[in-house]
Amino acid sequence: MRLPQKPPPLESLLKEASKAGRLADLLPYVRNQGRLRNYAHWDKLRRLSPPEGINHREWWLLVKLARQDGLRPIGLVDNENQPFQFAVPEEVLALLHQIDLGAGGLVSLPEPITNTSTRDRYLVSSLMEEAITSSQLEGAATTRDVAKEMIRTGRKPRDYSEQMILNNYQTMQQIREWKAEPLTPDLVLRIHRLVTDKTLDDPSAAGRLRYANEHRVVGDDYGEVYHYPPAAEQLDERMKAMCDFANSRTPDYFVHPVVRAILLHFWLAYDHPFVDGNGRTARALFYWSLLRSGYWLFEFISISTVLRRHPAQYARSFLYTETDDNDLTYFLVAQTEVIHQAIEGLHAYIERKTRELREAETQLRALAWFNHRQVALIRHGMTHPGQRYTIESHRKSHDVVYQTARTDLLDLAEKEVLEQFKHGKQIVFIAPEDMVERLKNLEKKLKGSLSK
Repeated sequence: MRLPQKPPPLESLLKEASKAGRLADLLPYVRNQGRLRNYAHWDKLRRLSPPEGINHREWWLLVKLARQDGLRPIGLVDNENQPFQFAVPEEVLALLHQIDLGAGGLVSLPEPITNTSTRDRYLVSSLMEEAITSSQLEGAATTRDVAKEMIRTGRKPRDYSEQMILNNYQTMQQIREWKAEPLTPDLVLRIHRLVTDKTLDDPSAAGRLRYANEHRVVGDDYGEVYHYPPAAEQLDERMKAMCDFANSRTPDYFVHPVVRAILLHFWLAYDHPFVDGNGRTARALFYWSLLRSGYWLFEFISISTVLRRHPAQYARSFLYTETDDNDLTYFLVAQTEVIHQAIEGLHAYIERKTRELREAETQLRALAWFNHRQVALIRHGMTHPGQRYTIESHRKSHDVVYQTARTDLLDLAEKEVLEQFKHGKQIVFIAPEDMVERLKNLEKKLKGSLSK
């Protein structure tokens, strides 16, 4: 990905306009430019058609002047000690309202999420999805089906990619517990240690800040450098400042909780305090922040799924911020849209799964004889013939105790819905090719026994 063109400095634009006698003519148009949609960066704006009567440099001057009043600092500074600032444009305000309605309360939430009998299944599925796609963003090379099979069966990871995914899954589970704790440097290190366990060339780098001799830059495989993180000597103080921001001790004005979580994500990624695992740790902090602020639906939402579909856009929002006077609004705009898409994706997924389940229930009345966990497995088995299930995989998929999972599967095997055999000391259950026919036959048997 190429670096965006750095915008011309505001001071030079002001001098140009003043020298040309244009400043007085341009200033009345400043207010209108503040409503420019999509918070365009210079690299994009220079390719658009400017308003009649002005050139691109004058247009950018108007845009920059219109944005100045809304920008506020958060306590993060760059390598030259210049502050990062952000604004909340109208497009972000509108999305924040939708996020508040869709993730912070009970308005219009899908019934399977609020229903205690089915929420655990969706929770486990979401945790797996975030673990997998967050790892894939960082280079993990394995398929979703293989990764889910590993997590469900509890088998050990076979390689680096699977270990990374398992680490992320365990971290996302732990974040649900850590949300009650304030953020401290020690907690950040604990998160990083869990994220990077058994995946670093130097195992001692897990759970510690990088040393002065561990120089790190963010770039591509062709030698293009996009970001130079702060020096290692600054990291202790910078992390303390980040924790103060995360715990709402700074700044001295209200910051919307979703905005705070997004900026915390950027802060950790910018400081790049670790040898590796910075992106995964940053996204984990984002989840910690939102869950701590009461946005409980984020237990079920995967932002990395959206980010993975648009990786260039994700990277570009970082670059736009750094190349335009540390204006965090670019990252804020991009991430609020990602969150909004992730929430809509969750609603669409649940609606689709609910519809599929209802269709199956109308076609196969035998499903009424099973509990919701067994129905979920049956639905999965009908579309994945030959799939293997174990007591441990069923237990993990539904977050239940061993005995409950064992009873579920043995009941399905006894009714001949699943095939059962032993593999060593382990009992394995298989979804047969003719599961639908077996269910129909079971329905006839159950009806016959009830009619006697």
